[in-house]
Amino acid sequence: MSQTMPPPVFDPFAPGFTDDPYPQYAALRGGAPAGRHPLGFWLLTRYEDVSGLLRAGMSVEDRNVTDRQLIELREQMYGEEAARPRGISMLDRDPPDHTRLRRLVSKAFTPRAVEALRPRITGLVDEMLDAAERQGRVNLVDALAFPLPFAVIAEMLGTPPADHERIRQLSGTIVRSLEPVNDPAMVAAITAADAELTQIAAGMIAWKRANPADDLLTALINAEDDGDVLDDDELIAQTLLLYIAGHETTVNLIAGGALALLRHPGQLELLRSDPGLTANAVEELLRYDSPVQATRRVTLEPVTFSGVTIPAGAFVMALLGSANRDESYWGPDAAELRLDRGNARQHVSFGAGPHHCLGASLARLEAAIALARLTARFPGLALDGEVTWNGRINLRGPARLPVSLVQPR
Repeated sequence: MSQTMPPPVFDPFAPGFTDDPYPQYAALRGGAPAGRHPLGFWLLTRYEDVSGLLRAGMSVEDRNVTDRQLIELREQMYGEEAARPRGISMLDRDPPDHTRLRRLVSKAFTPRAVEALRPRITGLVDEMLDAAERQGRVNLVDALAFPLPFAVIAEMLGTPPADHERIRQLSGTIVRSLEPVNDPAMVAAITAADAELTQIAAGMIAWKRANPADDLLTALINAEDDGDVLDDDELIAQTLLLYIAGHETTVNLIAGGALALLRHPGQLELLRSDPGLTANAVEELLRYDSPVQATRRVTLEPVTFSGVTIPAGAFVMALLGSANRDESYWGPDAAELRLDRGNARQHVSFGAGPHHCLGASLARLEAAIALARLTARFPGLALDGEVTWNGRINLRGPARLPVSLVQPR
């Protein structure tokens, strides 16, 4: 098999892609499931390949990329910024640094610690649904999907009062750095947003040093592992990662999950009639429309997927959203929403291997409570206008999800 991808070629800038990438994914799986993209990165689209890559213990550090074409593309996009050290959060570090950083943070995300948050999350959901009911018609992203995970992670961290709307704007800009390609103007905006949010985080940390409490940020400040502590830059990086990752992806899960249910009324009624299905329903919603569409690894030695050998030093993009719809794994109904799907939890939406999402259990709990209470409380819940997507290739989800909460008289 040729290593360079034959048509169809992955084109995330094709009209309509960010609204619905799945037809293109299906074409790729059928025609070019693995190969080198003309821009220099490598692409995997099938479930077995993506799952294998994630579990293979490969690098996530850009410094290990040796492909000259990709390095030059990065220099064109980032200019002088390309030479700056990048990635000191655990998301961008290999072991042993990744292991050390993750261990310092992980205690707050154990199943027991997350389950203890259930009453507070339930209370927040009910408060938000009370406010939404008074309006009757809302953008569900603004009314529930965004404020819930944002409030939860802010309370877990114990951050001081902040300009939530500004942080939301900055976070939305920074996650554009996860896109496959950016133009120089977007790169400049990302750099500026990162600098501003870094200052905000530094201010939060300084405030917390003076006002310690029983919260995650205090724990990070005081964290020690075999005599090792987070330095100031690492502390800021982990704080920003938790803040951003703690809400950006769950916004997509709650909003995208609600939209999927509204577009499949038979499945919505199934959930209402069988609340015990909620946990599996969340897994199927994660599979059906992954809040994170892609992740990446850097090969340290040659590897072969679907008959294609990828050399060492290659940047490999694994399309999680495509893997989750792969008919060769999920069966002929892979493109359908089926809340009682027996193996739904085998999705790769939270990644796998050493970098499996640290906050997976929290995201699951927030989505389960939010969607169960929303759908049970409002039997007349319905779409009430045009859905607008956020225009992102990777962290894609609805930006505007207009719904009416009561049936018209």
